[in-house]
Amino acid sequence: MPWVLTPDNIGAFTRPQIAFPESQYDFSTVPMGDDDLVAIGADLEPSTLINAYSHGLFPMPMSAKKIGWWCPVTRGIIPLDGLHVSRSLQKHLKRFSIRVDSCFAQVMKACGDPKRPHGWINLEFIRAYSYLHAMGWAHSVEVFQDDQLVGGLYGVRVGNLFAGESMFHTETDASKAALVALVALLEATGITLFDVQWTTPHLTSLGAIDIPRNDYLALLAQAQNRDSPDRL
Repeated sequence: MPWVLTPDNIGAFTRPQIAFPESQYDFSTVPMGDDDLVAIGADLEPSTLINAYSHGLFPMPMSAKKIGWWCPVTRGIIPLDGLHVSRSLQKHLKRFSIRVDSCFAQVMKACGDPKRPHGWINLEFIRAYSYLHAMGWAHSVEVFQDDQLVGGLYGVRVGNLFAGESMFHTETDASKAALVALVALLEATGITLFDVQWTTPHLTSLGAIDIPRNDYLALLAQAQNRDSPDRL
C-alpha cells in the first residue's frame, strides 16, 4: 500500500536502536513444554525484553507482582505475502491517514483500556515499552481521521522480526488500516517475520495463520541470523 510509505514514516520505523547492557536472564535455555506459558518471573528491563523476543517469548502480567512469559504451542503469524485486503476495506482505507511513532504511549493506553475485553496492559508495561520505544526498539502505527486518533497498534522490532503486541480501534476498520500500513512498512524495511502471538477471527480475516511452535522458532532463528535452536 504505497500511501503509507512516506519518508517520515519509514524514517521513524527504522531509526537507530540504542544498545543496553546484556541481560541477566538467558531465555535461550527456557524449556518448552506442552503449555503456552513457559516461564514466570524476571523483569521488564529493556535487555530482558529484547532477549525474550529474540528467543520467541513475550510477557504478560499474571498478577500485580508476577510476570508470565509465553511461547504459544501454536503461534500466529501473518505472512507478508499473504495479507488479505478486501475491496470494501480498500475503499475504507482512504478515510484514514497514517502516522508512525507519533503517540506511542497513547496507543498503548488505548490498547490497555480496562473497558476492553482482556485489557491486561498495565502502567508497568506502558512504562517499560515506552522506554523501549524511546530507545528505538518499539514502534507504533497510528490511524487518524480528521486529526483524531481512531486506531493503532504497537510492537517490538528485533532484527528481522516484528512482534506485534496489541491493536485498538474506535472507528470501523481503523485497526485493520493500521495493520495494512504496518505490513507495507515491514516489506519496505526488510522485516521477514511478523508475529501476532495468537490468531483471532479478526486477524485471520486479514491473512493470519497458525503454525507449530517449532516452525515459528525456526523462522525466528532465520530472522535473527542464527542457527535453529537445539530445543526444537
